[in-house]
Amino acid sequence: MKFSTREDIEAPIEFVFDQVSDFATLERSVLRRGAEVQRVDGMAQNGPGMMWDTAFDLRGKRREMQLELTEYDPPSGMCFVATSAALHCDMVLDLVALSRGRTRMSMELELKPQNLSARLLVQSLKLAKSSTSKRFEMRTASYARNLEDKYTRRA
Repeated sequence: MKFSTREDIEAPIEFVFDQVSDFATLERSVLRRGAEVQRVDGMAQNGPGMMWDTAFDLRGKRREMQLELTEYDPPSGMCFVATSAALHCDMVLDLVALSRGRTRMSMELELKPQNLSARLLVQSLKLAKSSTSKRFEMRTASYARNLEDKYTRRA
């Protein structure tokens, strides 16, 4: 099952990439939303091989996944792979400079069930595809507006 969205952001691509690759800030944001996240690699700089153990509630059940940064291409984008015993998830974040001060952010998320219980989870998400997609798009749009606000305050 795939989810995808794109947002145009009134900020330069370098600023947007710096923000989306500020993993310490993103970790704190995830923690405030009730999920658990723990960095497990020993890397000093951002790059492929960074890993996090995560735990969160989804559809009334606690889910644990390991997230790995597989591609890191400043300022164009990043790819992540999240795995658990039941689910495999690929996430691609692409950035394209539309002009000097405008960036298009595209996000694609693909869920692949690995067992029967995960197939049931993905099937329930498919049944609610329109509302789930709308929530995904709204969260991405909200994040994009927050980036614009940060850039405006900074300038």
